[in-house]
Amino acid sequence: MTVFARRARASAGRMHPELSLVSYTLLGHLEERGGCRATDLAAHYALDKSTVSRQVAALERAALIERRQDPEDHRVSVLHLTDTGRRILGQVTESRRAAFRERLAGWPEEDLERFAAYLTRYNAWPVQPPREA
Repeated sequence: MTVFARRARASAGRMHPELSLVSYTLLGHLEERGGCRATDLAAHYALDKSTVSRQVAALERAALIERRQDPEDHRVSVLHLTDTGRRILGQVTESRRAAFRERLAGWPEEDLERFAAYLTRYNAWPVQPPREA
């Protein structure tokens, strides 16, 4: 698992210098949801608010996301992908898919099905919310 995580982090960095694995994941969530608050990101990924804040600040500096005022509650800002963020996320996603296709190309169908089932089972583990310090 450590090797898997290390490779994932390294591949994200090779695809775009400002895009860590965490950043890539956050951008994907923002795209999927059509935007959300930073506190929603922290809750969804069970991350500390300060961790998300640092990631959000880096993504804003890279012009990959922007804050927009919530039309229903002007006290709240909602994070959205910029056009650049959407384009880079698409490029990184396609690169990752191509890498997965290449790595799994020679696997028999039965192995692919078993691997997919194991990943589904692994990802179904309940996420624990972060503990407040």
